[in-house]
Amino acid sequence: MFKNEYQGGAFVEIFSAQGKNPGAKWKILGSPSVIWKEFDKEVKSFVFVLEGSSQTNKIQLPKENKQILGLIQRFLVLQIYIPLGQDFSTELLITDLRNIKRRLYLSTVHKELSSTPLHAKIPLFMIKRKIWCNLCIDLVAFTSEIFKGAVFQSLDGIIVSANCKLRKIFTLKCKPQDTADKDDEPTDIIPRSCQLTTDVPQVTQLLNMTKLCQTEIKFGGHPLSSAESDQFINRGTGSTRSGKNQDVCHIAFGSKVLGPPPLSGRRNNMRMFSEAILQEITEMNIKQQLSSPLCPNREQRH
Repeated sequence: MFKNEYQGGAFVEIFSAQGKNPGAKWKILGSPSVIWKEFDKEVKSFVFVLEGSSQTNKIQLPKENKQILGLIQRFLVLQIYIPLGQDFSTELLITDLRNIKRRLYLSTVHKELSSTPLHAKIPLFMIKRKIWCNLCIDLVAFTSEIFKGAVFQSLDGIIVSANCKLRKIFTLKCKPQDTADKDDEPTDIIPRSCQLTTDVPQVTQLLNMTKLCQTEIKFGGHPLSSAESDQFINRGTGSTRSGKNQDVCHIAFGSKVLGPPPLSGRRNNMRMFSEAILQEITEMNIKQQLSSPLCPNREQRH
């Protein structure tokens, strides 16, 4: 679909909710009661809304499996709003330089990263919710680091599943600035024609293997539960343009966690409590013995 189009600019727009029939080129899997277009008052533009089961309610591009997108730019951006407490998934069909097709399945359902030579499941426990997000997926990094030895050639298929509001999908030639996690690497900005207005609370979040691993370390080496994820995101929402965003580990735990997780659970807590009580009792017994008239040490001093 895009193979013969010019892709040497800053970006390539794949989807926009604006216009008379923005879903015409897409295969829509779900009834109008769960997938529809509406005007969003917050962003002052039209959006696609996907609700219900992330397994059955989705949109797919291209419509036909025999067609390919042929998108070659490194970064895929979903301009998206994901509500609290709801699952969300997106599936990407990747072709490498050896013309081997592989799938990246990114979902909040997954608890950990797993992969086969042709398929990878990537957890989205760190994804920003209840705020408009430019979710930027590094296709080159995921391809090379998950499928060892593979080199990204093109993005040939996209599936976006419930639950979300979707405003735009586009690719970027250069990396956008990650406002969810500050870094000092060279970055580019979101193209003006794709930007949300400045008064809309928003964040740009970069996803690659490094960010995925860093997030797991910050949360004590384990993926977030749904409750933990919702708690963190609900507290962390707000306009990133104010420059007051905190790192996820600070919001969730109050301080960075760079080592293994502390002991947790009722059994470990009870053990630690029991050990403390025993130690206190032992110290009290020793003090009583030393103060007793029958204590040998006391007799020797006299």
